[in-house]
Amino acid sequence: MERVIEHRPGTSGKARRFALFMKVVIRPVFFYSPLTRSMLRLAAVLDWAAPLLMRPARGTRVERVDLDGCHGEWIRPEGGDSGRVVLYLHGGGFFCCGLRTHRGLVARIASRSGAVAFSVAYRQLPGSSLAISMADALNAYEWLLKQGHAPDDIVIAGDSAGGFLAFTTALTAMQNGLPKPAGIVALSPLVDLDHEGRASYEFTRRDAYVPVHRLKKLNRLLLAGMDPGPLPSPCDRDLRGLPPVLIIAGSREALLYDAELMTERLALADVPHRLQIWENQIHVFAAFAGAIPEGHEAINEVAAFIRETTPRPADAAA
Repeated sequence: MERVIEHRPGTSGKARRFALFMKVVIRPVFFYSPLTRSMLRLAAVLDWAAPLLMRPARGTRVERVDLDGCHGEWIRPEGGDSGRVVLYLHGGGFFCCGLRTHRGLVARIASRSGAVAFSVAYRQLPGSSLAISMADALNAYEWLLKQGHAPDDIVIAGDSAGGFLAFTTALTAMQNGLPKPAGIVALSPLVDLDHEGRASYEFTRRDAYVPVHRLKKLNRLLLAGMDPGPLPSPCDRDLRGLPPVLIIAGSREALLYDAELMTERLALADVPHRLQIWENQIHVFAAFAGAIPEGHEAINEVAAFIRETTPRPADAAA
């Protein structure tokens, strides 16, 4: 199968100004903060202290659900189809962000796709390793199935580290004999824990705010307590049989490397896929739709993909 890549040209003035803000104000904080357990604990406060990036629309209901070891929340926009579910796994490098930082983004995805969303507060560093994060994400998918949601009605979505979990959740579910979801959405996903290839990538040190060069050091914390052996990078696993995949990334971000690498591997595995590369956009720009017009457009693309992979009679009539 040939790689399917769409280039989205054009960058708004608002997007350029926001990228400059992230580079000048936010990047130094991420770049120079020490990767210690104390710093990681402090980063976890972001989910509580940071203002919402996008507020859910009026009429959206949020309901907490306790799972085994972690919790999640239903996000039910007004008019959402309770049978069409987006399982959302937030980003944040496996050590920060959470339900609050991503609630606006998830609500907007659910609303525009005519779905409800289940967002997962999976356990993270410094208290939990990558193995626990992966187990929590898989447990959330299994829980949805046990609640009676058909796999053909579930799309697993995530950004950055959450994109990593979106792929591993689907892959491990299939490996364990569970049915695969209807589709996967990955926004600027991290898919390769072996950072050697990315080290020489053009945008690794020029990313607007993500210090990807430090992920190698983060690996030691992520992989603590896990069995030695091959890295659990989703790009290195057997991808055959995965459902359709939509990947969205910016043209100048460091994790475009991962997006392109995963697209190559999906093509080799004959998995239906589409990579959209948006000109000059920053890492997970859809999360900043309140400040970046292209973020709204990307969310519309995600919503269209979700509707395509979980069709309803009303969609055809629309």
